[in-house]
Amino acid sequence: MDYSALPHDPEHPGGSDPWASSPQHNRTSFAQPPTSDIPSSPLPPQASPYAQDSGNYGYMGEQGSHSRPGTSSENGEGTLVAGQEGPNSPQTPQQASAQGQQGQQRHEPQRYHHGARQQRPNHPQYKLSAKVTGLERTGRKDPILRFDVYTNLPKFRTTQFRDVRRLHSEFVKLGEHLISANPEAFVPAVPPPLTSAGVGTDEDEHRVKNSIQRWLNVVCSNDVLMRDEEMVFFVESDFGYSPVVRRKQPATGVRRKVIKQFAPPPDDTPELAAARPVVKAFYLGTMETEQKVEKIVKARRSLGLAESDLGVKFAAMHVQETHLGLSMAYRKLGKVIQATGDFHAAQGTAEATTLGDPLSYHSSDAFIVKETLTNRHILLRELLQAQAATRSKLSAADRLKASSSVKRDKVDEAIAALDEARSHETYLQQKSQRVTTNLLQEQRKWFTRSAAEMRAAIREYVVRQIEAERRTLATLEQVRPDIRAIDGSGGLSRLGREAHPAQRRASLASSQGPKGDAWSGVPRRPDNGLNRSISGSIVGVPVEEEDEEEDETGTGRKRATSKAGSLKGVEEDDDRIDARNAASRLATTTF
Repeated sequence: MDYSALPHDPEHPGGSDPWASSPQHNRTSFAQPPTSDIPSSPLPPQASPYAQDSGNYGYMGEQGSHSRPGTSSENGEGTLVAGQEGPNSPQTPQQASAQGQQGQQRHEPQRYHHGARQQRPNHPQYKLSAKVTGLERTGRKDPILRFDVYTNLPKFRTTQFRDVRRLHSEFVKLGEHLISANPEAFVPAVPPPLTSAGVGTDEDEHRVKNSIQRWLNVVCSNDVLMRDEEMVFFVESDFGYSPVVRRKQPATGVRRKVIKQFAPPPDDTPELAAARPVVKAFYLGTMETEQKVEKIVKARRSLGLAESDLGVKFAAMHVQETHLGLSMAYRKLGKVIQATGDFHAAQGTAEATTLGDPLSYHSSDAFIVKETLTNRHILLRELLQAQAATRSKLSAADRLKASSSVKRDKVDEAIAALDEARSHETYLQQKSQRVTTNLLQEQRKWFTRSAAEMRAAIREYVVRQIEAERRTLATLEQVRPDIRAIDGSGGLSRLGREAHPAQRRASLASSQGPKGDAWSGVPRRPDNGLNRSISGSIVGVPVEEEDEEEDETGTGRKRATSKAGSLKGVEEDDDRIDARNAASRLATTTF
């Protein structure tokens, strides 16, 4: 029933029908209906809930929300009421009075506002998350990764997928497809299936699971990658996964190498133009550093084996030694050197795990980013070629137009070629703009993510190195009492010293103190030729200061404490970087 056809309906004394703002099949906009033949309302305008701005009460159909000009149907904001199409539109007295009383109309029925909130379109924010739950490995074979997936994307069959099992090689296949099919995104490199910590160890399993989890977090949080069709197949496939659509790089093989030899095309985005050289330098730097770390690891493992062999030979010397103290020192020293060799071998493994593996991974990741930026350069070159082709087709059409004899088939062919060239140029233009816009954001995210991961890897490497050196120092401390107890005069601790007491008590305290090495409490003689230069100290003749103290035994013998040598008149620098300060800090600092 059309209520607008009943202007004198006694059941509606207000004159304005409640459906005045509702669209009809022949109405194209919400223009103000004619009111010349409608008598004035006996009620004041503010007393009627169906005033001119009745669109605020929720009487707005779904069709009207799309046909009303200036209405934002995306977020429900900026809706225009009938008769209020713009700020400069003419207003009737009734509209002016209704707008003047807008602040007083707060007593409308709540059901109208509730209906308006319900009719606003609800656009959920699409999410895709995956959580690694387990790792199954049989020897050095391809491990199986188990993970759960949660999503609200409409392409998936359901919102939760429990205990999805995929081989590591299937992750590699997915990564290769994502790289080829999404030139506007930086796809992270798939982490390796094993680490330098050793296959089967808890640390290896922990690191592999964490690295795969980080890869899934980056891929699933990317708005472009999470909408790829292969993500659906990768999650929902029942019997393994293989890419359904296989795509290749825009240029491969020799052609790609030849293209790289040319200068990069003109780029209107300086941030991306400057990013590729930086990424290439990072890729080459991490690859070279990883090779150097690998050499250091090999050398440290060789050192550990040599020290273990030396320790065995030292321990074997105590058999033919007749001196009891020296025989005991040989045996203890051999065991300590053996343990030190084992620690150095473990330290090499820690170096490869904490620094070598992250450098290798970031090198491969930076290579993918570099190749993605190269694909953008290839796209820009194709766009320039398409623009040149369009100009040539347009000039050919102009020549044909100016020709005296024009044939119909040639005209049709020139028009078709020009339309095809323009459509191809438009496609490449839109694609290059989309790729540039997305890569600009991806580049910033990649720099932030890579810097954070490298910082964490370097910090872990430094902490593990400090722990290894502390463990080595603590092991070497164990043999000090045995070396001093070789004979009654203090053993090797008396070398290069004056004053030879008949009996000396060996100190069991730590040899590394705030003032440096305290292997013996007695200072060396300044003129005996056995002085050693202190590494990192100021070049010059060291001047020793002796502070005589009473011995704790109460015998009255004076004991002097050796301090670091320095130039006269120059205060001792506690922050000086040398072996003594490093040993002191390693022995006292805690994390």
